[in-house]
Amino acid sequence: MEVKKLSVNNFRNLFPSKIEFCNSMNVIYGDNAQGKTNLIEAIWLFTGAKSFRTSKDGEMIGFSASEANLELEFISGGIEREAKINIKARRTAELDSKKLRSASALAGNFCATVFSPSDLQTVKEGPSLRRRFLDLAIGQLYPSYVDILKQYIKAVTQRNTLLKNSQGIIKNTELLDVFEKEITLNGSKIIDYRIKYCKNLTENASSIYGELSSLREELTAEYMPSSNIEDLEEKLYVSRKTDIFSGTTSVGPHRDDLDFKINGISARTFGSQGQQRSVAIALKLAEAKTLKEITGEQPVAILDDVMSELDPDRQAFILNHIKDWQVFITCCDKANVKPLKEGKIFTVVGGRIK
Repeated sequence: MEVKKLSVNNFRNLFPSKIEFCNSMNVIYGDNAQGKTNLIEAIWLFTGAKSFRTSKDGEMIGFSASEANLELEFISGGIEREAKINIKARRTAELDSKKLRSASALAGNFCATVFSPSDLQTVKEGPSLRRRFLDLAIGQLYPSYVDILKQYIKAVTQRNTLLKNSQGIIKNTELLDVFEKEITLNGSKIIDYRIKYCKNLTENASSIYGELSSLREELTAEYMPSSNIEDLEEKLYVSRKTDIFSGTTSVGPHRDDLDFKINGISARTFGSQGQQRSVAIALKLAEAKTLKEITGEQPVAILDDVMSELDPDRQAFILNHIKDWQVFITCCDKANVKPLKEGKIFTVVGGRIK
């Protein structure tokens, strides 16, 4: 996977530009609030996923503009391809001059893995961040997963609304049955996807963490569903009495988690800050390794100002693992990427890319 050129127009604070990248290390340098992250965010959107910074598409449109446009020329499987994204109230997309039903349909065509400061919180914060990590990773591999997840979330939302409006008594049980069958149908598929994906992911994460800790520590990672596939429908039915008081659905893949242990002890609860950061690094590198194992394509690596958050040993570890990838890295201090022997440096000042 290789990005050749990116064109931006009315995207956040960036001036209209067409940028040509090199196939190794692309350093995007500049002070804070100049537009560095905006540039790599534009690249990330071509994975078909939402921004790693906002859930609202409208926030990515430049000030006083009514829409934003992005174009990406890239190579996948040895073939040159071109994708376009238009952002208004929502995103629409084209791939090789063909309109797609949605921007999320780009998933599976352009693959990248992004390291951002928020990823370093994946281990220590709540399970929603770990579920989001899984959903983004699986969605890049299997585009159909994105649609399944959307239908699942819609059914859970409908069930929750019915519960909240019931005032303690569910009168329309037939409608509740419909929602629960939809939750079971798509929820079972999500659990199945996650189980299969996590098998490879956790093996890779454990191996990488072993290297990172110089084999002094052992990482184990386990996917923890709130329900197995066979019992999901029954658990939804049994939970009705308690769910009606909370107004929420208490079982299903929206309640799942990934559990990390270092030498058998919870990394989230008892791990040091350095250990938690190391688990997060291992997890992101394992995501990329798993993607390559399944698709045969090396994903593009996007690093958003994470080097300054890490000590020199962890910086060197990441750079060593991605030395043969195409990389996009933002930084305020060029010393963070001093070990680099080749690549291209772009300076961003006030939205202008030089």
